[in-house]
Amino acid sequence: MRQVIAMILVMGALTGVTGCLGSQNVGYLQGQVTIGPICPVERQNVTCPVPPEAYAARKIIVSAEDTSTVMVVDIDSTGFYQTALLPGAYTVDINHGGMDRSSEVPTAVTIVSGQTVVLNISIDTGIR
Repeated sequence: MRQVIAMILVMGALTGVTGCLGSQNVGYLQGQVTIGPICPVERQNVTCPVPPEAYAARKIIVSAEDTSTVMVVDIDSTGFYQTALLPGAYTVDINHGGMDRSSEVPTAVTIVSGQTVVLNISIDTGIR
């Protein structure tokens, strides 16, 4: 519970800071998340559609280099995510629920003011 409260406070502070500083003093992290397989048996060239709930259950976790700041970023119903961040070094990961894994994360990113870092993530559900 403490971590949730701390996360909310950090996210609120970051939102306030980015609002005060203006968009020219922040950078952005964004990307497209793919999730699969969704069905236990998928035929070649025929995939099951990813339900919006599958995206809602997964989160992008962004930690500052010193790990004191953690931000949880939602993934929308189409798999897109985006967040504004102060310039600096961050580690990006996913909330590893169940058997979820990805070869793209965890990874280090550097956010530069006024620039966008694109990090696409493929989540393997482990369903076979």
